[in-house]
Amino acid sequence: MQLRQGEYAVALFTAGYILAFTAWFLFSQNYEFVVYVITMLIMITLVGRSLRSAEYPIAMLWALSAWGLLHMAGGGLPVGGSVLYSHQIVQFTPATGEIRLLKYDQVVHAYGFGVTAWVLWHLMHRHFPMLRGTKTILIYPALAAMGLGAANEIIEFIAVLSVPETNVGGYLNTALDLVFNALGAVIAMAIVAATRNRRLKSE
Repeated sequence: MQLRQGEYAVALFTAGYILAFTAWFLFSQNYEFVVYVITMLIMITLVGRSLRSAEYPIAMLWALSAWGLLHMAGGGLPVGGSVLYSHQIVQFTPATGEIRLLKYDQVVHAYGFGVTAWVLWHLMHRHFPMLRGTKTILIYPALAAMGLGAANEIIEFIAVLSVPETNVGGYLNTALDLVFNALGAVIAMAIVAATRNRRLKSE
């Protein structure tokens, strides 16, 4: 894998926080999130192997790295007797019960799968130029990001089965995760569409 200017900084930053949080997870015996570290390493490998064929913009790589950092922090930083993922950052609903809005976890889900939709749009835009300017190139990435979000919930389910006393949550939490995954994906594609329309008007 050959890194170009700008990609080195993203790689070093990402490797740094992964090593730091992995050490913290092992030290605190948080084995649930060790599974997530492994999953993240797999995703980094996929992005790394496709760097030259995909030519991801640097901003996109930083957005992916930021998602990873938010994810690691969510599972590793203790807040109020639990972890940051469980923290209710804005109290739209009561602080008790499983339906709690708005949690850090939900914001990260929306952001992460919004970035996922953006990445998928970029890949389609680059490799399937005949789709540029169509609704397909906006709809498919959003739907695919939702599908990957569902795959993420399967990974969380495996964590629940494998590790006792996880912070994943129950059925309602899973449903809310899927909702915020979809929300993030749709917002991302709306931003892409608005940016494209603004660019066309300026030409």
